[in-house]
Amino acid sequence: MGHPDPLAGLTPPDRGFASDNAAGVHPAVMEALVAANTGHALAYGEDRWTERTAEMFRELFGRDVDTYLVWGGTGANVLALATLLGPAEAVVCTGWSHIHVDETGAPERILGAKLIDLPSPDGKLRPGQIDDIAELIGQVHHVQPGVVSLTQTTELGTLYSADEIAAVADRAHAHGMRVHLDGARIANATAALGGTIDALRSITVDAGVDVISFGGTKAGIMYGEAVVYLDPSLAGAARFVRKQVTQLPSKQRFVAAQFEALLTDDLWLDIAGHANATARRLHRVVDGIDGIEAGPVPDANALFPRLAPAAWTALQGWSFFWDWDTATDQVRWMTAWDTTDEDVERFSAGVRAVVTAAGA
Repeated sequence: MGHPDPLAGLTPPDRGFASDNAAGVHPAVMEALVAANTGHALAYGEDRWTERTAEMFRELFGRDVDTYLVWGGTGANVLALATLLGPAEAVVCTGWSHIHVDETGAPERILGAKLIDLPSPDGKLRPGQIDDIAELIGQVHHVQPGVVSLTQTTELGTLYSADEIAAVADRAHAHGMRVHLDGARIANATAALGGTIDALRSITVDAGVDVISFGGTKAGIMYGEAVVYLDPSLAGAARFVRKQVTQLPSKQRFVAAQFEALLTDDLWLDIAGHANATARRLHRVVDGIDGIEAGPVPDANALFPRLAPAAWTALQGWSFFWDWDTATDQVRWMTAWDTTDEDVERFSAGVRAVVTAAGA
């Protein structure tokens, strides 16, 4: 006879922990989409929703910024980097960065630009690494470092402090490089660092970031990201490049309407703060279960626990999530804007059941 199923009789969570990309659309955003779906509006951004959203980003950052709405995160990064890079220039990033690991080589293929991926134990670049790579500048046989790309939050779920970003940006600018921030989860980062507009500005405009890919998809909208040039002089031919890299939405009002809803009354911060809080709650619950290494308290909305392969493979069939490093039995659990306490309780009950069974 086989062993009894430890998950038998347990109800999986309604919302899983695979990714914040798996979450649905926030009701306020859906209402905004429906409201925008009335009558005709000029295409390609010549509409009142896009105009209003551009003004909201100016208000958000407290300065004149140039905003370009795009379809998705990879496209946002490609557009930003395309307008920042000069001939023979490369992008400096970590080996963990999304542009290096998870974009199918899009920057290399579309931009024809090299990515210089530097080692990092926590997904963060250090000022000294910028100084070291800058030694290539002026050497005719080497690609020229032209852009530094940071990820906030990082792919390892870690956070840059405002001082850390400022220190990297300072060294980059000292060597004539531009600074790009991949902010697919900028809402979670801002919520974790204080949850205020001042917190956002402290890690962007005040820290010396030149361009940010401002995430929306992971923050409760259906689709769409924003490329925000905090230094508008760097936008250059962005309006043309956006079209070239297939990131100009025709019915752009529907992207803009979503961002308008997200930025109204700080909704983006409220729901990101909720996602972060449920991640901490999940960590607290599973941290007391024998047979699981919960890891550090999450900085934002990602956990990277370790548990026996027999346990996590059983769990994946019950409520799917991604394994992270099979060599170390590490998996990734992510919360989202719509994760509930009940989801946490159901999932943790399943974790406890399979871990206990695996150790029996």
